[in-house]
Amino acid sequence: MAKVSTYLNFPRHTEEVFNFYKSVFGGEFSGNGIARLGDLPPGEGMPQLAEADKNLIMHIELPILGGHLLMGTDAPESMGFHVNYGNNIHINLDPDTKAETKRLFEALSAGGKVTMELQEVFWGAYYGSCTDKYGIQWMFNCTANS
Repeated sequence: MAKVSTYLNFPRHTEEVFNFYKSVFGGEFSGNGIARLGDLPPGEGMPQLAEADKNLIMHIELPILGGHLLMGTDAPESMGFHVNYGNNIHINLDPDTKAETKRLFEALSAGGKVTMELQEVFWGAYYGSCTDKYGIQWMFNCTANS
């Protein structure tokens, strides 16, 4: 069955981010749990991994709503990455109830910025949007009546 997932890159704090999302959505990290950069087998031609980078996350995934996987990695500048925060991603959630929509909205907007308060909108949904404290933009579009 086809599925959709969202992959997030952070410079050095992916574990903090995903523990926050785990506290919001519940559940457990899937796959093989947390894979660390230090778990990578050394490869020919690969630069030596700095000791400070060995505990960073190579891959992590968390099932959130409706089987959607939220995945992530640390992308430190020491390894040649340059993470740019901006408006290049929104994660859209369509919870089953307005109560769940409100709970998720309040949890994800805490410490962040509400860009549109939850409200009934012209297309028949209970809609709102926010940017969480880690710079990730979320949209909530609940079409349930309760």
